[in-house]
Amino acid sequence: MFPLHDKIVAITGASGGIGEATARLLARRGAAVVLAARRGERIDAIARDMREEGGRAATCVVDVTKAEDLRRLVSRTVDRYGRIDVLVNNAGVAPISPLAALDTEGWSAMIDANLRGMLNGVAAALPVFREQGSGHLVSIVSVAGLTVSPSMAVYAATKNAVRTVHEGLRTESTDGVVRTTAISPGYVRTDLADSMADPHIREQTRKNMDAMGIPPEAVARAVAFAIEQPDDVEIGEITVRPTVQA
Repeated sequence: MFPLHDKIVAITGASGGIGEATARLLARRGAAVVLAARRGERIDAIARDMREEGGRAATCVVDVTKAEDLRRLVSRTVDRYGRIDVLVNNAGVAPISPLAALDTEGWSAMIDANLRGMLNGVAAALPVFREQGSGHLVSIVSVAGLTVSPSMAVYAATKNAVRTVHEGLRTESTDGVVRTTAISPGYVRTDLADSMADPHIREQTRKNMDAMGIPPEAVARAVAFAIEQPDDVEIGEITVRPTVQA
């Protein structure tokens, strides 16, 4: 009935979209969830709603670009529930634009949130996973990390880098202590386009999401599938995209 009843999961970027959908699904399946995001009021409201439905949920205000915030998230999770079984790295931004636009601030934002934010999560969680003797790192990547499209060079670079780090961690963790899963969604109906400064690209992305995007719950189910596997099974990578997406 509750395959995740013994799992303690912390999720970044949990104030909406894939992060919120994942938190709600895992809690319904029995996990205890700590929602992390910059919008404290929003994650508090989501957690209250989850608890009213019978789930176990706590919150922690986190900016993933700050290493100390990720350490605090892991520490708060362990203090509240005794351990942390899974860290879901979901937070990310996409202020995409053609390279010729020279949006160096956007480039830095993507590097800091998408790549450095994931590395901050690794640095915070890995020592605890090792001390516990088990742990699972799940990162929401993107199909943009598999192919490169116009205007997405830097975004794709950060996502491809996350996949590379995951594979490196996997090869260093064949003692069975740490599992890794990289999940690459295609178009998903979220508010990711809000972080895109270029109005034409933002509008086109929203149209694509409306026309073909899958619900964030589809990605949440992929996260749950990976986490639910027995300890001797590792789901390394999953691609989740609309059937109509090229």
